Amino acid sequence: MTFLARVLRVLRALLRAIGTALIVALLLFEEWGWEPLAALAARLSRLPLWAALEERLRRLPPWGALLAFFLPVLLLLPVKVLALFLFSRGHAATALTVLVLAKLVGTAIVARIFQLVEGPLMRIPWFAHWYPRWKAWKDRVLDLVRQSRPWRLVRALNRRMARGWRRFRES
Repeated sequence: MTFLARVLRVLRALLRAIGTALIVALLLFEEWGWEPLAALAARLSRLPLWAALEERLRRLPPWGALLAFFLPVLLLLPVKVLALFLFSRGHAATALTVLVLAKLVGTAIVARIFQLVEGPLMRIPWFAHWYPRWKAWKDRVLDLVRQSRPWRLVRALNRRMARGWRRFRES
């Protein structure tokens, strides 16, 4: 094997490891935030305008549902570009705050929209084919992470801290 081939193999492995770490981090955030943030967004349905919007989303045809599902991703793109601009100007804390807020709001909205349009989305053949596979893959990855020693150690530490906090508050 040539030197160049070895370097390319090492670079490929490094990129795969970095990509995997980023994907796992994203999956963990989505897993943590999907249900609670969707529930938070669902509370907005108490507002008449929001309730009317949700009702329209429920009645969308499949391709309209797909557009509604991906629209928040497109609408948040300028916010992410703003965060990059802020980073480039040396405002790292502000940029990070913008990114975190955009991720929280985006996840809440996308999760709620998905709850509302999952039925129509499943009538799109390719979506119905790939979504269960994506979900099964994601669940396998998250199971592997949850079985890992670092994950178990952090969970045990969190439980210990929560017990200590409860004892502190009760005393």
